Amino acid sequence: MPTFVTDAIDRRILSELQRDGRMTNQELSEKVGLSPSPCLRRLRQLESDGLIIGYVALVSPEKLGLGVTAFIRVRLDQQDDRHLSLFEEAVAQFPEVMECYLMTGDADYQLRVVVDDLKAFEDFLRHKLTRIEGVSQLTTSFALRPIVYKTALPIGGST
Repeated sequence: MPTFVTDAIDRRILSELQRDGRMTNQELSEKVGLSPSPCLRRLRQLESDGLIIGYVALVSPEKLGLGVTAFIRVRLDQQDDRHLSLFEEAVAQFPEVMECYLMTGDADYQLRVVVDDLKAFEDFLRHKLTRIEGVSQLTTSFALRPIVYKTALPIGGST
C-alpha cells in the first residue's frame, strides 16, 4: 500500500479538515498559514492523491433512535476464498453494519452493528447474519456507552 510523504502544511490541512470539513478555503488557509490559492492547490492535490477520500456529516445515532451498538465476532466454518467473499459481499449490503474487519485470532470477522433496539438486533441476527452461508459461530458484546469515539486520524507532526 503506497504512502504519501506530506509536509507540515499538508498535515495541518488534513488535521484542520478532520476537525471541520465544512470550513471555507479562506478559513483553512488562515489556519494553516497559506494564502488561499496555494492552500486550494494543496487541498486539490491531497484529494487527487487519495489522502482525502470524502467529506461526511457525523449524525447522532441516539437522536435517530439507534440506541443499540453491538460488536459481533463471527467465525466461518471454512476460510476459503469463496466463503470469505460470500460473507463480505453479504455484510456489505446490510445497512446495520457500520464496520467489518477481517481479523486474526479466534474470530474471522469483527462487526460493529447499530440498530434501534434489541428486537431489531434479534431480527438482524435471525434474518440476515445467520443466513449467510458458512457462518458457524457468533459472539456478541453490547456497548454500554462510548468512552472514546474519534473520526480524526492521528496525523504526526500536525501541530
